[in-house]
Amino acid sequence: MSTENQERFGRTAIGVFRLNGRFLSVAEQLAGPAGLTAARWQVLDAVLTEPLPVSGIARSMGLTRQSVQRIADLLVDQGLAEHVANPAHRRAKLLRPTAQGRAAVSRLDPAHGEFAQRLAQELGEEEFARTVQVLERLSAAMDALASPSGTPPESSAD
Repeated sequence: MSTENQERFGRTAIGVFRLNGRFLSVAEQLAGPAGLTAARWQVLDAVLTEPLPVSGIARSMGLTRQSVQRIADLLVDQGLAEHVANPAHRRAKLLRPTAQGRAAVSRLDPAHGEFAQRLAQELGEEEFARTVQVLERLSAAMDALASPSGTPPESSAD
C-alpha cells in the first residue's frame, strides 16, 4: 500500500469531517429562523420530491435508520410531515412533507440562496461546479468500496 495514498485518504477524511461540522453549523443558522434544525431540514428535504420510507431516507443520506426515524417522528409530531401508505410494503410507511413542512423549507430559500451565492463568489463559479463533481465522485467511490455491513472491506493479500 502506498503511504502517499494512505496520507491522502487520511487528509481527505479529516477534511470531510471538518466540512461536515462547518455544513452542520451553517445549516443550523439557516434552519433556525424557519423553526427547523439542520437534521429536520435534511430529512424534510429528502422527501420534497417524493415520499420515501425511513430506511430509504437513511440510505440516501448515509445515516442510521434509527436516527432518521427519530427525526421523522418529531416532524410528524410538529405537523411538518406525515406517514402515508406504502404500496410496495405494508409495514414500512412513506414519509412526506405536509403543506406546513413545505412552507418551512421554502422559508429557508432566501437565506439558503444568499449563502450559496456567497460561497460561489468565494470559490468562483467554475471551481464551485468542479467541487460538486469531485464530492459526488468521491461519494460514489466510497459507496462502491463499502461492504454490505457498512465497514471497509478486508484487505486482500496480493
